[in-house]
Amino acid sequence: MRIELATAPGDHAYPNEDYVSVALPASGGGGALVVLDGVTPPEGDDGCVHGVSWFTARLGGSLLELSGSRRDMPLTSCLSEAIARTAASHGSTCDLSHPLTPQATAVAARWDADRIEYLVLSDSVLLVELIHDGVTPLLDDRIDRLRAEGRRLAPLRNAVGGFFTAAADPEVSGKAVTGEFRRDEVRALAALTDGASRWVELFGEGDWTECFALLRKEGPQALIDRVRAAEHADPDGTAFPRGKTHDDAAAIFVEP
Repeated sequence: MRIELATAPGDHAYPNEDYVSVALPASGGGGALVVLDGVTPPEGDDGCVHGVSWFTARLGGSLLELSGSRRDMPLTSCLSEAIARTAASHGSTCDLSHPLTPQATAVAARWDADRIEYLVLSDSVLLVELIHDGVTPLLDDRIDRLRAEGRRLAPLRNAVGGFFTAAADPEVSGKAVTGEFRRDEVRALAALTDGASRWVELFGEGDWTECFALLRKEGPQALIDRVRAAEHADPDGTAFPRGKTHDDAAAIFVEP
């Protein structure tokens, strides 16, 4: 088994709002990975006294623990329970009904000797390298479709006809993209927040297959370093317009 992961803040003056981790049961039978990308709110009140990095640490830790230890629960149920636990931990101090309450994208994958399960919510990505069919990106493409329609995203967050993130409502797990593969179909997995997937989706340095090859050969930190180099080459966003010059980035590569 090979596991490599890396994460880096977009700005060292602020906490990293991404979360990436992996759990391997003591029995050696399988494992689980979780990647979250915290949604940075606009300046102003978001109804929470804790902040996004606190939220992603709580949510990610709960989701990883449940995914690794509760094999009887589908990943959607693990996400629902993790959201409920996190909401309960700050519901008495924060306004969880606020539309900007801390929230995150989510990717989870879990494997054993027989199968690999996955869950993707919002715009982080899971890449699966199939033994016979190459690299398959597993995406929740609702944001891309809304942008292509020229829609304003802000009013459509966690709304009917819009896109969804993990915030305070456990029912949102039902909106995730889910599925599974036979274990013997899969050679390796990778998961990226959009700060790392910029290498493909924003800067066009390569496609998903080339991104996967880079992760295998040089590791997640090399991918993040290349993203940073592309960002530094276009500091004002002239060639590649973007909301943040540098975004938090996280990536994990697993050969189970």
